[in-house]
Amino acid sequence: MSGLPQAGPVPLTVLIVDDQPPFLRAVRALLESTARFDVVGEATSGEEALELALRLRPRLVLMDVRLPGLSGIQTSRRIVAALPDTVVVLVSTHRRADLPPGLDDCGAAAFTPKEDVDVDALVALVTSA
Repeated sequence: MSGLPQAGPVPLTVLIVDDQPPFLRAVRALLESTARFDVVGEATSGEEALELALRLRPRLVLMDVRLPGLSGIQTSRRIVAALPDTVVVLVSTHRRADLPPGLDDCGAAAFTPKEDVDVDALVALVTSA
């Protein structure tokens, strides 16, 4: 043994996409409360999310379904096509039944209600992808 400290797992890079500042702040605080994530960016529209994802290449994108401009569904489709190693998780305050069509075929790995966002579940989704 070299006596050097063992490095822990490399944090998963995350882009958070939501047009509601309180949710952005809350989910950033949740993710940053653990060493498992490194929030590399925030976006408030689909267009901004696409631009940041292509530039930052996050491992995980936490994406609101309803966004101004490009929807979360449209943006997810484009991100997954351009960055197949990026895992997109769609979130919403709305019930799944009240969301627009395309949720299941846009390339997102999962959908979760905003109030159910869970650190361990996100890690499991990314590491199993």
